[in-house]
This record gives sequence, structure tokens and C-alpha cells, in this order.
Amino acid sequence: MKNSYYHIGGIFFGLMLTAVSTYSKAQTRNISGTVTSSNKPLSGVIISQEGSDQVTMTANNGTYTLQVSAENPILLFRHPDYAEEKVTIANQTVVNISLEQKVKGIEEVILNAGYYKVKDRERTGSIAKVSTKDIENQPVNNVLSALQGRMTGVSITQNSGVAGGGFDIKIRGRNSLRSYSTTGYDGNKPLYIVDGVPLPLVNDFNSGMTASILPYNETNPLNSINPDDIESLEVLKDADATAIYGSKGANGVILITTKRGKKEKTEVNLRTSYGLGQMTNLPKMMNLEEYAAMRKLAFANDGVAVPSNAYDINGVWSPDKTTDWQKYFVGNTAEVSDVQLGVSGGSGNTQFTVSGGHNEETTVFPGSYRYKRNTLGVSVNHTSADRKFQIGFNGTAALQDNVLPPTDFNIVYPVLAPNAPDLYTSSGMINWENNTFNNPMGPATQTFSVKTKSLNANMTSSYQFGSGFSANLNSGYSTYNSYEQRIFPKTTYNPSSNIGSSSSSLRKAQKLNESWILEPQLNYEKRLEKHQFSALIGASFQEQKSDNIVILGRNFPSDDLLTNMAAAASITVPSASESLYRYQAVYARLNYGYNKRYFLNLTGRRDGSSRFGSERRYANFGAIGAAWIFSEEKLLKDRSWLSFGKLRTSYGIAGNDQIGDYQYYDTYQSTGGSYGGNSGLVPQRLYNKNFGWELTRKFEAALEMGLFKERLNLNIGYYHNTSSNQLVGIPMPATVGFSSIQANLDATVRNRGLEVSVESVPVKTEYWKWTTSLNFTLPENKLMKFPNLDKSTYANRFEIGKSISLVKLYQYTGIDPVTGLYTFYDTNQDGKINTADRNVSKEIKEYWYGGLQNSIQYKNWSFDLLLQFVSQSQYNVKSMYGNIGNMSNMPAIFTDYWTPENPDAEFQKPSAGYSPAAATASSLFLLSDATVSDSFTVRVKNATLSYSIPSDSNSKLKARLFMSGQNLFVFSSYKEGNPEFMAAGYTSPLRVVSFGLSLTY
Repeated sequence: MKNSYYHIGGIFFGLMLTAVSTYSKAQTRNISGTVTSSNKPLSGVIISQEGSDQVTMTANNGTYTLQVSAENPILLFRHPDYAEEKVTIANQTVVNISLEQKVKGIEEVILNAGYYKVKDRERTGSIAKVSTKDIENQPVNNVLSALQGRMTGVSITQNSGVAGGGFDIKIRGRNSLRSYSTTGYDGNKPLYIVDGVPLPLVNDFNSGMTASILPYNETNPLNSINPDDIESLEVLKDADATAIYGSKGANGVILITTKRGKKEKTEVNLRTSYGLGQMTNLPKMMNLEEYAAMRKLAFANDGVAVPSNAYDINGVWSPDKTTDWQKYFVGNTAEVSDVQLGVSGGSGNTQFTVSGGHNEETTVFPGSYRYKRNTLGVSVNHTSADRKFQIGFNGTAALQDNVLPPTDFNIVYPVLAPNAPDLYTSSGMINWENNTFNNPMGPATQTFSVKTKSLNANMTSSYQFGSGFSANLNSGYSTYNSYEQRIFPKTTYNPSSNIGSSSSSLRKAQKLNESWILEPQLNYEKRLEKHQFSALIGASFQEQKSDNIVILGRNFPSDDLLTNMAAAASITVPSASESLYRYQAVYARLNYGYNKRYFLNLTGRRDGSSRFGSERRYANFGAIGAAWIFSEEKLLKDRSWLSFGKLRTSYGIAGNDQIGDYQYYDTYQSTGGSYGGNSGLVPQRLYNKNFGWELTRKFEAALEMGLFKERLNLNIGYYHNTSSNQLVGIPMPATVGFSSIQANLDATVRNRGLEVSVESVPVKTEYWKWTTSLNFTLPENKLMKFPNLDKSTYANRFEIGKSISLVKLYQYTGIDPVTGLYTFYDTNQDGKINTADRNVSKEIKEYWYGGLQNSIQYKNWSFDLLLQFVSQSQYNVKSMYGNIGNMSNMPAIFTDYWTPENPDAEFQKPSAGYSPAAATASSLFLLSDATVSDSFTVRVKNATLSYSIPSDSNSKLKARLFMSGQNLFVFSSYKEGNPEFMAAGYTSPLRVVSFGLSLTY
């Protein structure tokens, strides 16, 4: 591997050293002038000559001087907050111009494509952009929450309403067969890049402490990024945009650019907000009367007298006292507070930004659970006086502190009877009600806490040699360290069990991730009359180290010492791992444009990864993209109704190496115990030298149009992606001694779909402006090929021609009118129902999804509304609750159970657990097609009202008030809970309403 680094690096630097250019100077002259806006001098305007490398910037008084060549040069005036202006000069030596601030059209929008930037007008790939104006003031602590419903082809689901949780993100579908349900590892996650630095995958090592509070034990790397520090976010989707990232781009790329200093004058910004959050769409539970009737009938149906341990209905517990446990455990109000302070400014050549933020969020649970995050952002950029040399530093740091219960209380409250005893005695002690009550507050004393420290730093430098050549160097460093702790005190147990501190334990986990990246790059740009060329060649070197350990301490002398691991009499290490990941690549891009209407883009990359075997360690990736701006053709150029029109297409190959480290090795694992004073080793996996890359071939074709002076914009795109060389465990015969071997399976997954977005400006007057945008995605995911699927262990998970998010279920045939129990179709007619009868395939998928956004502005008022909609097939409430009749409450819909008087009931007759037939039928029902249903949902995802307080034009202080709501309302055909979020027993995203103030000085 080391020799490969030297080999690739030598080639790259050799190319840089051999790049020599010569040019002759034409006759030159100096042009000077003043740039203004609203009759005031405008600083920070960049002036350049088209087709030349001459460039300058206006000073504080708006003046500039530029040396130009050629007879009739064209001057370009650019400013981040103003539309680009072009001026053709003849014999003038003084050119004064006034720039008017306005919304940028497609001509001026610049997109970040990672290794390069491209005008939206000229791009050949699929890049979706969301700016800071779209996400500011929203009461979220992860920017992904603010992106839901805003982009085509990007499906985002929040896994938990608990702060610090994860997200399920699909960019144009799932490409890999690897998921939590199939392999315990999700191979479909996108690549996150912040200011040029890839963020580490933070879920590779699982401590096992969070399974009951965070779905899939998962968090998200963007939890450490303050949304207020983000300037823009781009999502790269097609091959043209992602292939330059090679093996990392198959699942899409999310690029985040943090804020930079832009203005010469120093500016201070303060934003603070406070909000309240609650769970919504909670199911209505049975009341005491309904519950007691169900329980008594359950024993009667089983032919059993009410036993002595049925405390809820035998008189031991009060038959009249009732408690709304749902309200007590998850019906509380969470508080969300946020404070952000930033300072930006600089001189004409140097700009800076320093920001700090503090965010706190409590839970809807009873208790003092709280999430805290402190962030710091620093950005410094400097440009030399001759504008040839640039250097910049961007850094973000975050400290997160999250204290949570060991188990989500959404799992707890349904198991309590409505007349269960009080949780605490009058003296404040945990109430065990004379040993008749398994009080959930005992296990709730097992507090879980996690602290994370993260740093993401990036330094970039560039130098323009002249004649279009420039050299860049991007370097980055990232750390993500997590420290988890869970205590198991003696208060977990009923005191009558006489369990003391000798049974108390402390579990700690430490996850340390550290990575660096170095990317030298050589660029070339040239314009020759109707021709424009741009090219780049670069290399990437990356290394990531992980050091993880879990320590378990037992037998403490006292619970007062429970957080001190040194006080434990017994200390063991249940799991520990170290890993080293190295990655290297060379990449190149060539872009050609002709006559401002025809564009061709070629990208290529050769990657090497330490995650693969010696025979498959390197692979080539690439793409070709083309665009035709047909609105520039003579036939259409002067059409008043057509402002812009473009056809584009792309095809290419990207890869995926999200498999974890050392998967191709023949590795061994410690037995974790001892034999004769020695620990042992057991083989873990077989060696496979041909273990290599997953490949995704991507095709796209799209039409983009701007009509009526861009008052109406339409984008329609079709994509077709096929993923092969699936990295999964291939089943092996038992005689080998291993159940499977990690290898590339000749299986193919296809994702294709239609994406449509429409933007319009229906109203635009002096005081009123109304903009609206609609996005719609029609996705399709299918398994096209899987050799010998019917004979493999995956036969119950996949089916050719169906989505890879598929479940095999029993076919529910209704309730037997005689027995009152569920019945199911006997597929093989053998007279019994078992796994061989699970023949119904149900796809858990989205049929289509989208969003509708409206923004209305009137003078100093603005109102933004975002609706998110989805049509999908998903698990329903029937999959979350088991047998009817146990000593636990259930949603009120389960009162529609079978009785002789109610033969058309939805659910079978209650049973107290004494009937094997009823228990079997109930278990089969949970694995039947009755638990999956279709739904259509419209969610008021966000609504924000803001008011800018009027101020004198000379006033330095500007203030704005805002009110924002997240997840405000849900309208759905599914009525028994959150229709989008169906992870049973976990908190769904909260409805949050916040109020805030923004000050700028």
C-alpha cells in the first residue's frame, strides 16, 4: 500500500512539474472607475476581464483599477449579493457602474460540485441545492430535519424524536443489499463532506447500550454541525456529479459549506429562540372499563378462574383508580432553546467569521433528561494583493452531552394497566406495592449518558500561475470521539429480592475516530472566442483510525461509587477493536463548452482501498455528461416566453466500499473467557483475496426550462441506476465450519424513477412577492438478479422483481367464526402453518413522495410554509401489539375483538395466555400481511412567520422577530400513530413551536 501511495503521488506531482505554459502579452491599458449600489460605494466587487486572468476588487470607497488587453475587452463585475454584470468597453479608460441587488437567476447561481464549482446554467449533472435562507430559524438541531420534503430524489426519515438520534437517508433509492435487517450494517449511507473534509461513519462500532432508546443504536455525524453555521448544502445525485468521488459516490454525496466572512465592515449577529415540543398522533388507549372487560373475558375464554397474581382485576389493585400512563410518560412538554452569536468582517483581502452556539433540548419523558451542544466555528480567508494567491481555514468544533433513560418510555407505558399503583410512595420512594407491581421506575434508574467531542478542520490554498493555470491544496483533519456510560444500580430491583451493590454494575464505552485527508490539485481554464475549456487533475490521500473499547465493572462496595470504575471488584472487557483504513486516488475532469450552449463534461477516478483483497484493491470509475442549452439557438433565442431551456444527460460508474475494515481477512476473535488461565481464539471469517468493490452504473436524462422571464421554472429528470457486485455474506456448507464467506455476489439491484420540480413567482409587485415550488419523486426499487436465491438463506428476505425492502408474511384469511381465532392460508396444504407458508411478499416502500413550499413577502413581513407528502406501504399498529388479554394496556381499536355477539370483529378473542391455540394465532398474526398497509400522508412540515422591525437607513442595528413550527399537523389515511415513523416503541419526531429574535449590528 505504501509503495502505491508513492507511485500515484509521483505520477501526480510529475504532471504538475511538467505543466509549462508560455504566452505573449498584447497591448495593455488601465481601466478605472467606481462601483455603487443605491448611490453608495460598494466594496468587495470582483472585476475581471473575460478570457483573461487579470482581476481586482473594489476598495472601501468602491473604486478599482484593472489592467486589460485586447481592443474591445469585456469586464465582468461580480459580487455575492448582486447579479453578475458585463460591460463591453471600447476606448474608455473610466467605467462607472451601479449594481442593483436582486434575486439571482439561473445565470448567476453557482453550485458546489466538490472538487470544482459550476454555474447552474452550465452544469451537466444533477445537483440539488438548499441555502441558508431555506433552513434558518427552524427549531431543529440537525440540518437533515430541515431538508425533508425540499428536494427531488432525496428521501429523509428521522429515526427518533429523541435528540442525538439518527436519520435514514436514501438518495435515489437503496443500492446495496446490506441493511440492518440483512447484515446488521447499512451499506446505503451517503458520503458527508464538510468544507472538503469527509466526516467519519460514526456507527461502525456498536457498544450495545442504546438499542432501547435509539433505533438501530444509530446516531448521525451531522448532529455535531450547527445548522446556523451552514451557508449552503448541495446533494450530488447522478454519475456526472458523483463519479469524481469514485468508490464513495454510489449512494450520493452531501456537501456542506459553512459560512465565510463576506463584508469589509465588521458585523455582529445574535439569534436566540425558545420552543416547546410535544409528541403528536399518539394512539387512544383503552380506558379502565374497557381494559377490565377485556381482561376478565380473556380468562373466561381460556376457561380459567381469575388467579391470585391478576392484581389488576382480582381486587388487589383499586378497581376504581385510573391513571393516564401515556400522558405521564410521553405526554410531557420538551423545551428547546438555542443561542447563536457570530462576528464577521475583514479587509479587502482578508475576511473572517467567528461563531459560537449553545443548544439545549429536554425530552417528553418524566425526569431531568437533557441534550446539550456547544459549537464553535472559525473561518479565515486571505487573498494576496495581486489576487493570485489564496489561503483559507475553516474549522468547526462541537461538544455534545446527552443524558437519556435506558429505555424509550414509549415502550413502557403500554405495558401498564390503567389501574396500576402509583409509581412512588408518599415518601418519594419507588413503590413496589407489596411485591405486586413491577415498577418501571426501578429499571429507569439505569441512566444512560453519552458525551462526544468532534473537530472538523480544513485548510485550502491556491495559486494562479497565469495563462489559466492554478494549483490547489486541500488538507483536512477530523476527530469524532464518543464516551458512553450506563449505570445499573441496585435500585433497579425490588428491595425484597435482597439484591445489593454487589450486583450493581457500570458499563463504559469509548469510541475514538481520527482521520486526515490531503488533496493536491492542478486546474486549467481557458476561453478562446466561442470555446471554453476547464480541466483538473488531482490526487487524494486519506487515513482513518478507530480505537473502540467497552469496559464492564461489577460488584461495587456501594452505589455511591457506581460511576467510579476503579471501585469495581471485577472489571472485564466485553469487546474492543482497533482499525486502520487507508484510501488513495487520482482523479481528473475535463469540461468543454462551445458558444455558451453546448457543454461536455468528463470525469474519471482510480481508487485504492485497504478494505479489499489484494486482487481487487484498485478500481476505475468515471462518467460523461452533456448539456445543450437550446434556448440559445437562433430559432428560440428571441422568444419572449422562453427564458432558459436545457437538455442534459449523463452516464457513469460509481463505487461503494461501505463494508467495514478487515472483512476480507481470515480473522480471529477472543473467546472473552479463560481456560486454564489462558484466553482462547476462535476463527471469525475466511480469507478472500477477490473481495472487491460494489459498482453502481448510473444514467440520467433531464429537461430544464425557464419561462416568462423565469417566473416559471420546470425541471423533469429520469434516472436509471443498476448496482452489482453486491457485498454480502454468501452461504457456505456447514462442513466448512463457517456459515458464510464475505464475497461479491452476482446480484443486481435497479433503482429508477422520475423527478419533477416546478418553481413559480405568481405575484411580484413593489410590496408583494409570492414564490411557490413543488417537487415530486416517483421511485422504483427492484432486485433484478440473485443467483440461486430460492436455495439461499436470503430466500425469506428477497424476491426477484420486488423491492429489496421486502418482508415475507403469512396470508391472513380472517377470523374463524367457530373458534374466534385468526386463520391463515396453508400454502403447501400440509395441514399446519409454519415458515413454509410465508408466501405473501409485502414491499415496505414509498410509492411516491414530494413537497410543496410557499413563501409570501409583504413589506417587512414574510411567511414560509412547507408541506411534505408521501404515499407509502408501511407497518401499521397491528404489528406493534401482541396477544389481546395480557396484563398490559392496548390502543382502543383492539376493543373490536371477537365475541359471539360481534362475529365480524377485526381482532380475535382475548386470551390470558392459557390457550396455546390463541397464543400461536396471535404470534402468526404479527407475521402476517394484516400488519402492512398503504397510507397517504400530508404533513405541515414547517411554517415560519417573521417580521423585520423597521429602522432608519443610517441605523447600524437591525432586528427581526420570528415564530416557527416544525411537524405542526399531520393529515393521513393512517389514524393510529405517526404514519411516516413506524419504529415500534420509539419516540416519533416532535411537534415544536418556537419564538425567536435575530439582531444584526
